[in-house]
Amino acid sequence: MRRYCFLFTALLPTLLFAQIPEISLSKGLIINESCKVATDDYTIIPSAETEGCITISGENLVIDFQNAEMRGAAKGVLPHLFSGRAIVVKGKNITLKNARARGYKIALFAEGVEGLTLENCDFSYNYRPRLRSIREREDFSDWLSYHHNEKDEWLRYGAGIYLKNCPRATVKACRITGCQNALLMTVCNDALVYNNFFTFNSGLGIGLYRSSRNKLMHNRLDWNVRGYSHGFYQRGQDSAGILLYEQSSQNTIAYNSATHCGDGLFLWAGQSTMDTGEGGCNDNLIIGNDFSYAPTNGVEVTFSRNRIQGNKIIECTYGIWGGYSYESSFTGNFIADCKTGIAIEHGQNDTIQRNAFQFDSTGIQLWARETQPTDWGYAQKRDTRSRDAVLDRNIFLDTRKPLKISNSKNISVNGENLFLSFDRLLESAKPNESLKFIRNDIYNTEAKIAEVWAIPELMPSKNLNFSHPGKSPENPYAALDIPLHELKEPDSLADGMLAVLPRGFPRGRKFILMDEWGPFDFRRPIASIDTIAGNLYSLVLIGPSGNWKIARMDGVNSVSAKRGTVPATITVERDPASDAVFIEFEYTSPQVVKTVFGEVVPTGKVYKFDFQRFEKKLEWRVKFFNFSPSDSLTSSETINWSTPVAEKKMNDLYFAWWGSPMEGVNEDLFATRSETEFTIAPGDYILEITSDDGVRFYLDDKLLIENWDIHEPETDEITVKLGGSHRIRIEHFDAGGFATLDFRMRLQR
Repeated sequence: MRRYCFLFTALLPTLLFAQIPEISLSKGLIINESCKVATDDYTIIPSAETEGCITISGENLVIDFQNAEMRGAAKGVLPHLFSGRAIVVKGKNITLKNARARGYKIALFAEGVEGLTLENCDFSYNYRPRLRSIREREDFSDWLSYHHNEKDEWLRYGAGIYLKNCPRATVKACRITGCQNALLMTVCNDALVYNNFFTFNSGLGIGLYRSSRNKLMHNRLDWNVRGYSHGFYQRGQDSAGILLYEQSSQNTIAYNSATHCGDGLFLWAGQSTMDTGEGGCNDNLIIGNDFSYAPTNGVEVTFSRNRIQGNKIIECTYGIWGGYSYESSFTGNFIADCKTGIAIEHGQNDTIQRNAFQFDSTGIQLWARETQPTDWGYAQKRDTRSRDAVLDRNIFLDTRKPLKISNSKNISVNGENLFLSFDRLLESAKPNESLKFIRNDIYNTEAKIAEVWAIPELMPSKNLNFSHPGKSPENPYAALDIPLHELKEPDSLADGMLAVLPRGFPRGRKFILMDEWGPFDFRRPIASIDTIAGNLYSLVLIGPSGNWKIARMDGVNSVSAKRGTVPATITVERDPASDAVFIEFEYTSPQVVKTVFGEVVPTGKVYKFDFQRFEKKLEWRVKFFNFSPSDSLTSSETINWSTPVAEKKMNDLYFAWWGSPMEGVNEDLFATRSETEFTIAPGDYILEITSDDGVRFYLDDKLLIENWDIHEPETDEITVKLGGSHRIRIEHFDAGGFATLDFRMRLQR
């Protein structure tokens, strides 16, 4: 009898849930009791940017959507126009399962919900802006800025999930792809985020702001990236697999895969630390993750104290960038094929221990600049010297330059480090105070030892006893007394998945392929340029296996093949008399294909994709003008356009200025006037201008764009009918700081 009572008790929650009501969704619905949602596709379009279509409110609720899907935009509406919030959650101890929402600015928004659980939800294909960068150059309007979120500034970037003031949340087994950001958390503490698939987004996988003591574990966070073009630029544009910002401390970041992201992990102390010198994103444990193939940094940790341990970091520009890190531990990481393995500027009391470096150009770089920015409160109130680092028991294998150290004090390199196969052991551009090399049997040959001790700043250190300061040197080459501490690795979660790239999945930065909507996700075929030689293009067709054929070509003289199977490489000879190249492909596959907007193409159905490139070059005449701070920069004319101080001719109107653009031109407070005349085939053309600061655009002396104010890089776009001869004039001014001007034209199809 006791056995049957136990079984009944165990089954009671299931039996009770089976009796809860089933409801249908409608706009404005408020759900305040546990329920199931009738399985269906619901089109619920918000009428305002911040409107919530469905509200869940109450305590101790379980809501099961049973995979019902909400759609927030009409068919054909593009992702940068999505608005509203699909689901708004308020209350306490609320569980939401199996929900689907797409086509919104934010799929799920929760504020002030203690004990929120999100499980097996799919919030893919929500807001993301159109990216303006192209193959040959980046566009600065694509850069992100997460520096401020005190007033929910992050909301402008959209998200699959946005949590605010939600303590002890659980986000488990959710999927978010095809957005700009997957999960954003602000002032959320003690959360557990695990077993999620937040991949192929154009901003962040997970972002934390003033959020501490969270566990982010066993997540797939690959290809959260922008600002990359293989062989041209590798900027990242502040995208990342994981972002820790503004006083986010004591978090555990463990056993995640965050490969092919702008940064694998990006940590910044925050503006309050920069202003006051206090606080930081401190005491975070970053352990056992794969941060490989980042365009910029596998891990970036700055102005803070953290432990970075046991991570895999391959083929990044910097494996770990630790600017202004202090009392931090960099232990047991494998860092390979990076430009620099670990780079720390202005660090204090850092320990770099038991790391393995292989095939890196530089292993460890430590340095300090001579001066600090005068507007940093941090630099006024904190020690910013490069000093007191310990390099202990690291392995450098086939690393061309193991050590690069300059303008640093008390850097200890002990005798347990192993250096094998290097070109030059140490590069030291500036004097170092008390650079300590211990033991003479680590440099392989007597000649290498002599070469090291011949460095002028090292010669006085040769006979010092660094192991036991103040004592008579019994053995000047003895190893440092540095104990090996317990690594204190956190246990993996009992039901945590193995978060690694599947076998056979592409690996390497060359597989970061960007288009105007973000990173390519390998769910459909695309045609991508491999190389260009004169009028010859080498195109690579990649994606799921299937059959392709060319259905249409414009501006093409010949192709090496007109049909085949994916993957493939074809050579295209463009017609030099044509301004544009266009090739349309038809493709069929035994696999299900998903479009860039997440629409499913059934097996065997024809899917069309194309390759387009606009090749027309315009001959620009650019004149530069200085003006004074007293000039009023309004829509009225205030700049004297009759007295240029410099002139330049160019084929592409693309500028990025951090200082004076030309001799005789102010670093700030200058203007440009760019003019061109051209002839072009009839058609509809899309014109884009990115500016910082103000810009005016004239076509045939008619003002079509006026954005004449001070602003960060932003893009204006218009579509015009052209044909025959035309004139363009672009006026631009810079009021201060960084400035850019970028004009692009393409044929509308």
